[in-house]
Amino acid sequence: MQKKGDFTCFNCSGSFSFSKLIGTKHRNHCPFCLWSKHVDFKISGDRKAKCSAEMKPIGLTFKHEGVNKYGKIRQGEIMLIHECVKCGKISINRIAGDDNPKMILQVFEESQQLPSEEISQLECNGLRVLSGKNKREIITQLFGKHF
Repeated sequence: MQKKGDFTCFNCSGSFSFSKLIGTKHRNHCPFCLWSKHVDFKISGDRKAKCSAEMKPIGLTFKHEGVNKYGKIRQGEIMLIHECVKCGKISINRIAGDDNPKMILQVFEESQQLPSEEISQLECNGLRVLSGKNKREIITQLFGKHF
C-alpha cells in the first residue's frame, strides 16, 4: 500500500516519494525514466492542466541565466524538454538531484537524432536543444569536473 506522497511511474513502474524531493519543489517527472505527466498549465507547479497525458523527454536545454556583471553569459542548469504525447505541448522541467544521470545522457543522445524541422520548431518557440558541442558541459554538470 502506498503512503500519501508516494508515486508509481506510469511508464517504468518505478516508485518514489514526493516527500523526498531533491533539488526542486515541483516534481512532475519520474527520476528513473524521466517521463512526465502533463499537469501544469501556465506555470511550473500550478497543476491546472486538464490534459493529464504522458509527456516524453525529448531533449535537454540550459536554463536562461542572463549575463553576469562582466558581460559574460552565465551557464544555466540542465533542463529537460518534454513533449505531451496527446496534445503536443512542450514544457521544460528542472532536473532534480535524484534524477538518473545515465537516463539524462540517454535523452541527450536520442535528441541528437531529432529531425531538423522539430529542432527548428523548438527554436522558434525559444528553446535551444543542446547539441554535441554541449556534451562536455552536460557531463560536468551531471558528474562533476573529474568524471
